[in-house]
Amino acid sequence: MKKNIETFIACDAEYEDAKVVIFGAPFDSTTSYRPGARFGSAAIRHESYGLETYSPYLNCDLEDLNVYDAGDLELPMGSAEMTLDAISACTSEILNAGKIPFMLGGEHLVTLGTVREVAKKYPDLHIIHFDAHADLRDDYLGVKLSHACVLRRCHDILGDGRIHQFGIRSGERAEFGFARAGHTDLHPFSLEGLDSVADDLASSRVPVYFTIDLDVLDPSVFPGTGTPEAGGVSFDQLRKALTKVCQTVNVVALDVTELAPTLDPSGVSTAVAGKVVRELLLAINQ
Repeated sequence: MKKNIETFIACDAEYEDAKVVIFGAPFDSTTSYRPGARFGSAAIRHESYGLETYSPYLNCDLEDLNVYDAGDLELPMGSAEMTLDAISACTSEILNAGKIPFMLGGEHLVTLGTVREVAKKYPDLHIIHFDAHADLRDDYLGVKLSHACVLRRCHDILGDGRIHQFGIRSGERAEFGFARAGHTDLHPFSLEGLDSVADDLASSRVPVYFTIDLDVLDPSVFPGTGTPEAGGVSFDQLRKALTKVCQTVNVVALDVTELAPTLDPSGVSTAVAGKVVRELLLAINQ
């Protein structure tokens, strides 16, 4: 008999033995368009059993790794700040144990809770950000803690030149102006330029937080998200890019956000998200 706890497929190692610790942040209280991302982390776990543990892309198998899945945090849905505090506390515990936090969202605001703690441990932290949206608004309808503002709040912590954004194809004019003024390293519309950025970060040996908003994918590949944007990348482009990042730079924490599984009754978006998580786990453990 095994414990009646659902984990991401094959991620059932003991905590003490794990290099990477998965935890879920089921929160979507600041979603500005279509809600449902709070169900993302649980759906990824449940549907992961439709995947193989083996990746033919990387010739690696999750069965050979030690990954611990801590399950979902219990979050106060009505309070963004209390939610971020709970995420920060979980992240701090994982970091203090010498392990890599891997958060499953949830909407993209949850990234801020993790970045706050990672930046304390690694003051020279950089962020690699894949997304359809710039997320650089100073506020959204007067609210500074919003998924539309998450990278602006991260910039408040890190400062200029340490956030590297790829795939961005939507945002206010002011957001693009903020980025192009040199506050962030913006690579709009595609993942072009990633190899050069990753190689530079690797050569400087800086710690990197890797955040993937799954709406970087084209809606034809990934319709199950709150704010779909036409013109995104393919799954294979994303897979190659995330492998490049994980195998090149010093990734000290990461997340995958913005799957809203109820918005795609076919289940395809959840299957795509699960495969992204599998490839990330295998790439970061190589």
